[in-house]
Formats: sequence, C-alpha cells, structure tokens
Amino acid sequence: MYNNNSHHKKKKRTQKHKRKKQINNLSQEGRLLKKMEVCMPLKSDTRLKHRPLTVLRFIRGVICLVVFLSTAFICLVYLSPLVVVGLRLFSVRYSRKAVSFFFGLWLSMWPFLFEKINKTKVVFSGDSIPMRERVLLIANHRTEVDWMYLWDLALRKGRLGFIKYILKSSLMKLPIFGWGFQILEFIAVERKWEIDEKILLQNLSTFQDPKDPLWLSIFPEGTDYTEKKCKSSQSFAAEVGLPVLTNVLLPKTKGFHTCLEVLQGSLDAVYDVTIAYKNQCPSFLDNVFGLDPSEVHMHIRRIPVDDIPVSETKAASWLMNTFQIKDQLLSDFKIQGHFPNQLNEEGISTFKCLLTLTLIVSFTALFTYFTFFSHIGFKLYVGLSCAYLSFATCYKIQLMPLTDYVHAFYNNKKQKNG
Repeated sequence: MYNNNSHHKKKKRTQKHKRKKQINNLSQEGRLLKKMEVCMPLKSDTRLKHRPLTVLRFIRGVICLVVFLSTAFICLVYLSPLVVVGLRLFSVRYSRKAVSFFFGLWLSMWPFLFEKINKTKVVFSGDSIPMRERVLLIANHRTEVDWMYLWDLALRKGRLGFIKYILKSSLMKLPIFGWGFQILEFIAVERKWEIDEKILLQNLSTFQDPKDPLWLSIFPEGTDYTEKKCKSSQSFAAEVGLPVLTNVLLPKTKGFHTCLEVLQGSLDAVYDVTIAYKNQCPSFLDNVFGLDPSEVHMHIRRIPVDDIPVSETKAASWLMNTFQIKDQLLSDFKIQGHFPNQLNEEGISTFKCLLTLTLIVSFTALFTYFTFFSHIGFKLYVGLSCAYLSFATCYKIQLMPLTDYVHAFYNNKKQKNG
C-alpha cells in the first residue's frame, strides 16, 4: 500500500512538472511570436494603425499642416530674395549660412512634431558621432518619410540647416515644398544614369569647399522598399550573382561612387544609417496625424572617409557589403525589437522648440498682415518672389557671385578674340 501511494505521488509530481515545463515553453514561444508580430510589417489590406485616428488627432493634424505650410510659404517668399538672391550675389558661403540658419529654424519644427506632439520615441544606436562633421550619409529607404527622420539626428548634431538630399525630380513639383528643396539646394535627379551623371557632377562640384558645412544624404536603393520591389531585386541579384537581400533592395553604386569621388578630399566621414520602425512603416499623413510610428530606430556606423576604397569597383563592393550588414541588422531587429549598442542621445529641448515655433508663427502672422492689409509694395514683393521661386525651381537655377559672372564674361570674350 505504501509503495503504491508513493508511486502514485511520484507520478503526479512528474506530470505536474511536465505541464509546468510545457506552459513555460508555450509562454516563451508566445512572447517571441508577439515580439516578431510587433516588428514584422503587416499586409496593406489588414493594416492596423498603432494609434486610432480620433477627432482630436485629426483636428490637431490639420492645424499642424496648416501652420507648417503657411509658415513655409511666408518664410520662402520673404526671405528667399534676401538670402538666396541678394546675399548670394556677393558670397555663396554666407548665403548658405543664412539659408541654413533661417530655414533650419523652420525644419526644427518637424522633430518637435514627431517627438513632442506625436510622442514618437527616437532611439539611436551604434557609433557615437561627433558634432558638426562634414559627411556623406547613406541610409536604407523603408518608406516615403525616412528622410524626414534624419532631421532628428541632424538637429542633435548641429547640422539641420546644412543637410542636403539627392531626390527624384518629381518631388520638386510639390507645392511650396518644391521651392524649399530648391532653396536648400537639394539635388534633383531623373534616375537615369546617362542624364544624372552630368547633374551630379555639376551640383556636387559646388559643395567641394571644406569650409562649407555639409551633410549630403543619399538613399542608394533609389526608391522606397516594397515586397514587390524586393522580389524583383532578389531575382536580379540571383541572375547576376549578387547577394540576395531580404530587408533592403540592391544599392545603385554609380551615384555613391560619384559623390565619394567628387567630395573625397573635403569629407570627414561616411555615416551608414539603418532605419527601422515600430509598429509599421509610416506614411506622410501618419506623421501629420500622429498615428505612426510608435518608435523610430536608427543604427549609425561612422566610417572615416579614408577607409573607403576610391576605385569604382572597390567602392561598389564596399557599398554592397554595407547593405548586407544593413540586411542582417534589420533581420535581427525583427526578432529582438532593437538594434545593438543603444546610445544615450539627449532629447530635444521643449523650451527651444516652443521658442522657435513662437518666433516663426509670429513672423508669419506679422508678414501675412503686411501682405493683405498694408502697402501695395508688399503684395508686389510677394508676387515677384513667387515668380522667381517658380522659375528657379522649374529650371534648377542657382545664382553665383557677381565676380564669377564677370570672370566668365571676360573669359568668353578672350576666347572669341583668340
């Protein structure tokens, strides 16, 4: 009897232990699946917003959009003739510094929207980068708004007004924003190398002075990531014997090499930035209404420019290897929910952001009043400014100092006489 009871109790303990172990295993699997579910992108037909679009968020988003567009318009039409025409005819360097100061103030409103109003958490990891370097920045292209989140990084490093992008030319047609891209000297390309090579060489040559601050940002994939584009990229890679990537597209190497070649002697480093989002990749309107993302993660690798090979073949190989590293980082992010080596970057100052917002809104209100209710000269000024901005953006015109025009005139005259 004693032996039977002992055996029965032992059996019960064994079964209880097995059940406990199974529950623990299931719990661990559940946590892992939950983590993967948060990080994996959802299909477009079953997408769930991280935050619901409430009436309050809609009204707040509309107000933000109206404020951003109206302030951009007034700043562009009133400041551009002074800093981009008047000052640039005497000094390109001082013109660029004035543009970076005034329009950098306006750009700083976007990180304020993302981090303070929308409560998006921006997490930095990887290498700690110094302030105010002159760099070429390469990033993966997950969605249409990746480039806007680079402003959060540039603001912290004192380079917000000096960040330039290489972007597709169709974006220059956007109302108001297209004018801003022109004033900030973004480089518009057609995504056809036989056309873009000349455009890049011509524009990059104006950024060669190492005394001019610069953050030139490029997205070597050439377009934003989608499942369809990824499958096409993977098929091409398999055909030509290149690495088959899962989370990024194959990078286009010619543009990268041209940037590196033209700017090689004036750069401090190349920043390799890998961007990932929780819960899903945001659209522009997600940003405006504060629906997504809950978190933006940026992993930064700082590579001294001298460590990158100069020849086109070796530079292409280096870039391909860099995108393999990005691909692995993004695969790990899906599982772990974060990048390695997180940094303790300081948050942006709420006081400074509110002060900047107050100054810009006050400036906008004052000159809006002058435009509609004051002397007709203000209306004429705005009209001429709009005409110049439209013309300069359409024909990609960047003025040079008067001395350059005089030298060009005399050189042309000499050639004709010779």
